Amino acid sequence: MCNKIFRKIYKQIKKYDTIVIARHVGADPDALGSTLGLRDIIKATFPLKKVYTVGYPASKFRYLGELDKFSEEMYNDSLLIVLDTPDRKRIDGVDVDRFNYSIKIDHHPFVDSTCDLEWIDQTASSASQMIMELTFKTKLKMTPEAGEKLFIGLVADTNRFLFYYTTSKTFDLVSRLIKETKIDFSKLYDNLYLRPFREIRFEGFIAHNLKITENGFGYLNITEDILEKYDVDAATAGNMVNNFNYINEVLAWGIFSYDKNNNNIRGSIRSRGPIINEVASNYNGGGHIYASGVRLNDFDQVDSLIADLDKVCKEYKEKL
Repeated sequence: MCNKIFRKIYKQIKKYDTIVIARHVGADPDALGSTLGLRDIIKATFPLKKVYTVGYPASKFRYLGELDKFSEEMYNDSLLIVLDTPDRKRIDGVDVDRFNYSIKIDHHPFVDSTCDLEWIDQTASSASQMIMELTFKTKLKMTPEAGEKLFIGLVADTNRFLFYYTTSKTFDLVSRLIKETKIDFSKLYDNLYLRPFREIRFEGFIAHNLKITENGFGYLNITEDILEKYDVDAATAGNMVNNFNYINEVLAWGIFSYDKNNNNIRGSIRSRGPIINEVASNYNGGGHIYASGVRLNDFDQVDSLIADLDKVCKEYKEKL
C-alpha cells in the first residue's frame, strides 16, 4: 500500500477536533477491537481531541471497552471514520452524509463508495490489522491498551490465524505490536474463549441438530424459544459458526438465529470452498468470499437463502 493513503488519513485525523468512529451492525470482536483501539490511539496521540466510538453495544464483548452514546452534537464539524464495513447500509447508528468529512477503512470486498476517502485492502486479515499498519506507518501512538484490543480483534477474525487471509504481513504486524507494547497476549485468549457451561450445552444442541443437504450445505434455524431455553442470544449463536469448520460432509454452513433486539433473523455463514458472499449480498448482507453475514426479515427468507447456498455448493462440487 502506497504511503500516500496513510498520510491522507493522518492529515484528516490531525485536522478535526471531534472524531466519531463507527462500524457495522451486529458488532464482532474485530469491529469493536479496531474501533475502540483506534479511539485509544487517537486520544494518546492528540489528548485534547474529542473521540467517540459509537454503535449498538454487544454485551458479550464488553471486556473490550465501553462505547460512547451517540448524540446529535457529534455531527457538528466532525470527522467520521467507518471501520470494518463494506457498504453504507450496514453502518451502525450514524448518517454518513451529515459529517463534515468521512473515511472508510475496510478489508472486505468492495461493495459501494461510502466515504470521502476510502482505504480498502482485501488482503488484510482484519480491520484490526489495518489499524496496526496505519499506526505504524504514521505518527499515531500505539498503546498497550489499544494493542490488546487490536490483537483480540485480529485473532478473532482470523480464528487464531487459521483463515486463508492470514499472511506473512499479518504475522509481521502482530510481532511488532507485541514487541513495542509488551502485551501479555496469552492472557487475552481467556476473554475470547472462556464460556459459561450453558453455551457448551448450546453448542452441543447445534451439533446434534445441524441439518446437511445432499450437496453439502449445513444449517440450523434457531428460534426464540430455543435461545430462551439455553439462555443465550443471537450473537452467541452466530459466534459459534466457526466451531464447525472441519466436518467432512459439509462444504458450507450457516446458523440463522432470531434476534430479539432487532426483530429480525441474524445469519452467519462460512465456507470451505464455495463462494458465498455473492449470495449473501442478495439477502441484505455480504462479507468475505468464505465468511459472510446476513440480516433477514423472517425464516421464509432463510429457506430461500438456504436453497441458493445449496445450489452454490452443488455447482462447486460439479467443478471438482
